[in-house]
Order: sequence, then C-alpha cells, then structure tokens
Amino acid sequence: MDAFLYRIKAAQRDLIERCGGIMRVVEKSGYSKSEVGRWNNGSEPDLMPVGAIAMLERDCGQPLVTAVLAETNGRRLTDPDEARRAEVNVLTSHAELMRHSAEVANAIAVAISDGQVTPSEATTVDRLASGLERAASDLRQALAVIKASGGAKAGLKIVGGE
Repeated sequence: MDAFLYRIKAAQRDLIERCGGIMRVVEKSGYSKSEVGRWNNGSEPDLMPVGAIAMLERDCGQPLVTAVLAETNGRRLTDPDEARRAEVNVLTSHAELMRHSAEVANAIAVAISDGQVTPSEATTVDRLASGLERAASDLRQALAVIKASGGAKAGLKIVGGE
C-alpha cells in the first residue's frame, strides 16, 4: 500500500472508533462484522464505500475520511459549526495539545529506541498523531474565535492571590 492508503485506512479506523467501535458500526451501517473489521484493519486493503463514509461521518459529526480525501487534493475542510468553535477554550485546547504532543513524543522515542520502527509501532504513533492533529485543530479554532471577537481574557489566576 502507498502512503495515501495508509492515511485513508487510519481515518477509517478513527471513524469507526468515534462511531462507537466495530459492533456499533455494524448495527448502524448494516455491513457485516467481518467487512467492518477489514475496514478497521490497517493490513487489509478494503476501503469503505462512500455511502458508509457519509453516514458514519454524519453520525459522529467529524469528516475524518473526507478530510483526508480533501488534503490529498490540496484542499482543506472548514467547520461550519460556529457553536463548536465558540465552545472551545484556548487554555483547555492548549493543555490538550501539550498532552497529545507528549504522548506522540514518548511513542516515537520508544519506537526509535532500538533503531527500527516496526509497522506496529508506526500504527501506534499514527493513532496518537491523530489525537494530536485533532487537538491542534481545536486550538486553532479557539484562536480563530479570539481573533474574530477582537481578543479575549486568558482567564489565568494566580493561586493564593487576592
């Protein structure tokens, strides 16, 4: 498989996870457990049909596979949900970004510690990178809301201060 297929397979796996796992996707989509399992398995070449992608992305509210397809063609999706952007807090988003960044750094360190990155280790790092990517997107959304509103108080308080 080429890099594009690995990205699509990772997006499919993330989509299945965010929709509640293999069994819930089976119930929701009407596809068999083995078919959904092949979509979820990075070693299998099976790709989701467009109808299943649309239905599952609508179910979880995140265009994970569609975003990969857009990126492949030099495009980026925008989030039309203003309420979601307004709810994202810059401090919380920053903390999540740092947490995910540390998890990715740790996984990379473990993977390269023996001088060899296995496909299993690459899958682990890729899963963590997906969370990092989502956290970075949330932070960017929070910053966009701040820019659009002309600024915002950081909400930081000194512990023990009056």
